Amino acid sequence: MNRRDFLKTTAAIAAFAPIAGMAQDAAPAAKTEKPADKAESDKKQVTRRAYRGTDMTIPLLGFGMMRLPQTADEKVDYATGEKMVAKAMESGCNYFDTAYMYHNGESEKFAGAVLTQYKRETYFLTDKMPIVMMNAEADNERIFKEQLERTKAGYFDFYFLHWLNAAHWKKAKEIRTLEFMKKMKAEGKIRHIGFSFHGEPETLKEIAESYPWELVQIQLNYLDWELCRSGEQYDVLTKLGIPVSIMEPLKGGTLVRLTPESKKIFDEANPKVSTASWGLRYAASLPNVQVVLSGMSDMAQMEDNLKTFTPMVPLTEAERATISQALAAYRKSGAVPCTACRYCSPCPFGVDIPRNLALLNQLKGGLPLFHAKLVYDAMTEKERASSCVGCGACKKKCPQQIDIPTHMKQIAKDFQ
Repeated sequence: MNRRDFLKTTAAIAAFAPIAGMAQDAAPAAKTEKPADKAESDKKQVTRRAYRGTDMTIPLLGFGMMRLPQTADEKVDYATGEKMVAKAMESGCNYFDTAYMYHNGESEKFAGAVLTQYKRETYFLTDKMPIVMMNAEADNERIFKEQLERTKAGYFDFYFLHWLNAAHWKKAKEIRTLEFMKKMKAEGKIRHIGFSFHGEPETLKEIAESYPWELVQIQLNYLDWELCRSGEQYDVLTKLGIPVSIMEPLKGGTLVRLTPESKKIFDEANPKVSTASWGLRYAASLPNVQVVLSGMSDMAQMEDNLKTFTPMVPLTEAERATISQALAAYRKSGAVPCTACRYCSPCPFGVDIPRNLALLNQLKGGLPLFHAKLVYDAMTEKERASSCVGCGACKKKCPQQIDIPTHMKQIAKDFQ
């Protein structure tokens, strides 16, 4: 459990409008600043953004500790990881994000072994309460105590309810986890309270309006802007004035692997930058984004990401068009030639056909099943492929002559 897992052709272009347009309705863009330490300011430092108008700045690139380097026997490679942390700290990338279940608990232990080599006030550490693994109110104190022992942090700069959706939020309320977190904040063991989220915008809005959250983490990238309704989620949080932390900006590596045609489009547009940099800058260009997490697994990935964020240059209109073209090329290579024209919609039984087919294409393109199921399970029951009765109404409307009922049956089987 330590890994979290298309559009209309015109919508692919429209997906980029929020970078320029949504910002008009959002809170003002976060202020970008250099580190206050003069000695550090003489070195190359990643771009930072002020936190909610305060003097505190957070690096726009965060070190996600869900995909730490591993040895041949799949254990955390402490030696390589320690060098990566040193490089990150030297470059001003001093925001670290871990969780109770990452690397089966080794991520927190790694943080405790490595980050404690630095003065506590020189880095930010975010941890999370694993609601999915909890059953009773007593679990709050037990797990939190264990996390403090593992990380040796003394306190958490940001502490989240982990992996919220409708069901997990209900459980969190039943076992009074937020009340416990507020108590820990009063005792100085938590500085800022937030949550990470996998679900639908409607649920996000309900949760976001329930408490004055100080940072919320959502999955956002140019593939998920519409598929996972990430754009709507970003909009919900921005309108409420809640800063956003971004996870999966590269869709678990999907936006690095891409198709040869998609990569060619990126390479021709700018042969000097990596494919990954396009996805990272897509997320970082949104003004209400506080930090973009990257699960860096080796030094090469870290150095490339540091290059992208030193400094982070927002996307231009031409670059947005390039991403749109690469996205369209990626979609064409899918297992099903769906263009998301939606001529098949609405389904008389409520199935979201284009969304289900997009998930199938991503799965065929290499997206881990666990990641795809996060999206599928967040859909309402009637929107899922399993609700298809095989009436064939959609097949008659499809200009691509796709055998939609057959694909719905396969999707329902794959995602059951």
